Amino acid sequence: MSFSFALSFHSGEEKMHQLLRIPHNDNPTSSMLTPQASFILQSAPLMAVGALDADSRPWTSLWGGKPGFSRPLGGGIVGTRTVVDGVHDPVVQALVDGSEKGAVVEGKGKMVSALAIDLINRKRMKVFGRMVAGSLGEVEMEGSGKVQDQLQLVTKIEQSLGNCPKYLNQYVVQSAPIDSRLLSTSANLSPEGVALVAKADMFFLSSSTTSDMDTNHRGGAPGFVRLLSNGISGAQLVYPEYSGNRLYQTLGNLQVNPKVGITFPDFVTGDVLYLTGTAEILVAKDAAALLPGSNLTLKITVQEARFVRDGLPFRGERKDLSPYNPILRLLPSEGNVKAKIPTASPSKTARFVRKTSLTPNIAQFKFEVKDGLKYEPGQWIALDFSHDMDYGYSHMRDDDPRSLNDDFVRTFTISSNPISRNGEELEFEITIRNVGPVTNHLFKQNERDNFSVPILGVGGEFKIEQAGHEGKETAYIAGGVGITPLLGQLLCLDISPSRFKLFWSLRVQDLNFSIVVFKQYPVLAACSTIFLTGTVESGETSVKMIESLLASGVSLERRRMEKIDLDKVEIDRWYICAAKGLRKELMGWLGGQRVQFEGFDY
Repeated sequence: MSFSFALSFHSGEEKMHQLLRIPHNDNPTSSMLTPQASFILQSAPLMAVGALDADSRPWTSLWGGKPGFSRPLGGGIVGTRTVVDGVHDPVVQALVDGSEKGAVVEGKGKMVSALAIDLINRKRMKVFGRMVAGSLGEVEMEGSGKVQDQLQLVTKIEQSLGNCPKYLNQYVVQSAPIDSRLLSTSANLSPEGVALVAKADMFFLSSSTTSDMDTNHRGGAPGFVRLLSNGISGAQLVYPEYSGNRLYQTLGNLQVNPKVGITFPDFVTGDVLYLTGTAEILVAKDAAALLPGSNLTLKITVQEARFVRDGLPFRGERKDLSPYNPILRLLPSEGNVKAKIPTASPSKTARFVRKTSLTPNIAQFKFEVKDGLKYEPGQWIALDFSHDMDYGYSHMRDDDPRSLNDDFVRTFTISSNPISRNGEELEFEITIRNVGPVTNHLFKQNERDNFSVPILGVGGEFKIEQAGHEGKETAYIAGGVGITPLLGQLLCLDISPSRFKLFWSLRVQDLNFSIVVFKQYPVLAACSTIFLTGTVESGETSVKMIESLLASGVSLERRRMEKIDLDKVEIDRWYICAAKGLRKELMGWLGGQRVQFEGFDY
């Protein structure tokens, strides 16, 4: 039988609860090394470790490579024996203090925090304790013949706590020799450091008070940490704090002491970026202003950054990203459309009046705005579905994992043309694909249910310009429903074949969508080329749809769009609305030409 005793929250954690208006909960941290913690320590192949340097700055490192390098010795004592970078690892330096190899260093109560982590099985366990003793020696690495630095560390554990598997991206890890080289050390990030942060899907951070320390993990989609600035006074990073267990142990520490130590590992190359600096916690409007779509963010100002080549004792191969990872949130300067949504309370409401199904998963929705809505051709409208879809806080939600960090605000391109021009419209239409929880909710609505949704605002500047370019051709490239910004502007454009070209990449399943478009705008067909992908079923319906499409005057290609298709025409300006993958390819093909794009990957 084992016993554990919950610890009380300290002032920083209580302040976080008050700041976020979250009710007080019991702290489940155990004041001992629990059997669960002992098991994960022995079975986890990696361990992130935090310690304070001589200037009381926290640093974080990542050790391991295979299970069994850290294990309980009895009485709450843990022994760790692992290959480390004895020259450039700031945590090793903080613990053994530059002592001669083989010499035993007394711990003198130095705080040590750690996170034992098993990424492939998505398990993690936090521990905190104090160093009893440590020694840095040498060992010949099995199978390589290389002599490596080896750290032996004895720690008395005072706290342990298991963490949930959210945001843990899966990696298979194996040991690898260290051949470290310090490439840079400064307050700003080197080009290698910038590149590592840009692709990172996780990092590890340590925080402390005068009597406590915490090391934990943060994960997300690759690039979830954004670089705000990179000046000589210190680089600044920002990342979103996703929905967690609401204990706020890391953020609570940072409320008391803003110093933070972070490490970004590169599992493929073994390179590592060590950072120490200060953190600023931003909530609500302040968080959204810096990283739109976020309710809680951390801004990190770097005081020292070390980029070490081949500094990790392991390599890893990524398998699956966590299903809980939210969609990537960009900075306003990077085109985050939510930065343009007004923050004032919605004053108008859109009432759903009709749905017209175009394909099994594409439909046109008409809404009524009783007191009128002013919009320009091709603009988007932001709708807030949170009243119907936000069910409040849940720790885990495996049936719909992304909903935990979803604000349920969506922007849709208005596909209808404003008729009154300078006045206010009483109706608008959107043409959308059913691709997620919000659109799925909308597709389920019935015209008789009197469904309404608040309007947060209208915006967007994706305008196709022909005025002042007489005699020159304009081209629009669409991927699937990326045709919708064009539909909202067709009445304002000259779409004769001598002035306009449409290149439309479309899946076979969406054939009927194109037929409806060309029936509504028959003049558009003569200047259009459709690139049809997928297998056409040998049924009468499919044959008739293709015949109908060809009869409209469309040029039809049964293949993917290629660079040569665009090279054949001389175009003054290109406009693109496509998903990220196709858009990236197109931008490469059209390098050096005038291109304006609208994305719908937000």
